Amino acid sequence: MLYDWLQHISFAHPAFFGLFLGIPFLVYWQLKKADRSQGTLVVSTVSPFGKVRSWKNSFRHTTWVLRILMLSCLIVALARPQTRYDEQLVSGEGIDIVLCLDISGSMLAQDFTPNRMEAAKNVAGEFIDNRPTDRIGLVIFSGESFTMCPLTTDRSVLKAQLASVQSGLLDDGTAIGSGLATGVDRLRSSPSKSKVIILLTDGENNGGLIDPNTAKEIAKSLGVRVYTIGMGTEGYAPVPVRTAGGVIMEREKVNIDEKLLTQIATETGGKYYRARDNEGLKNIYTEIDKLEKSRVEVTALKRYNEHFFPFALAAAALLLLEMALRFTLFRKFP
Repeated sequence: MLYDWLQHISFAHPAFFGLFLGIPFLVYWQLKKADRSQGTLVVSTVSPFGKVRSWKNSFRHTTWVLRILMLSCLIVALARPQTRYDEQLVSGEGIDIVLCLDISGSMLAQDFTPNRMEAAKNVAGEFIDNRPTDRIGLVIFSGESFTMCPLTTDRSVLKAQLASVQSGLLDDGTAIGSGLATGVDRLRSSPSKSKVIILLTDGENNGGLIDPNTAKEIAKSLGVRVYTIGMGTEGYAPVPVRTAGGVIMEREKVNIDEKLLTQIATETGGKYYRARDNEGLKNIYTEIDKLEKSRVEVTALKRYNEHFFPFALAAAALLLLEMALRFTLFRKFP
């Protein structure tokens, strides 16, 4: 218990602990003084006095020990033990961001570690942690689109929804237009001056009810910047395929409509990126994080709880006890 208490205690004036160096000298001085103050009597034999010993003589150092304890408590009180509590008040103007994530079957390709889907989720989670003042939402799409989480500042809820994302939640396909349109709709009524969509896909548009160019024009009209990410290595990638005999690995060609993604990003004021591996994907999110900076003000507050009073009170009590004993039980003269 004492160890746990000391782990959380700091001292405002630790230099006062140097006074403890004087206590050994006080001990030495007291012992020398006691020797000099002892009375002596020359007798022929001490045998009659062998069993004679007063209780006052046995406890004659009691008052002096109390004084040393009093000084020790006083030194600790002067050092001002205290506990500190740090608080941060974060204020500022954030950005509304929607993460549009492709969850089609091809996102299970293993040219990323462990696969594209998990790599995208991991990096998106780190991105969320780095945006403390922004409202962030999550939209998933494959053959259709769905809002997994509306704009929120609750990081725990958002990351829980992100963790639950998996391939197969929606009909398969790659409806880039529907995913983008759903993301724009999440931002349509946003009062924020800065509205951003980060759209990640590993394929070409081949489904959905909304054409990608139509979704792009809607984004432009609402002032939404779109950053697009094409995810996949060059050439072929291993993809798990479920068959009647179980899951087998097949090599499928990586087809990303970079022309479309570049056009969407350029015309909305964003930028297109190509991620070929885990490190490249992480660097892309880091760059977007730098480009879309929120105006944040952090005020640090330090609060202290003082704990010197019990030591000061103990020092006063020990002093009073010493004085009471010195002038009563251990009084030298009647």
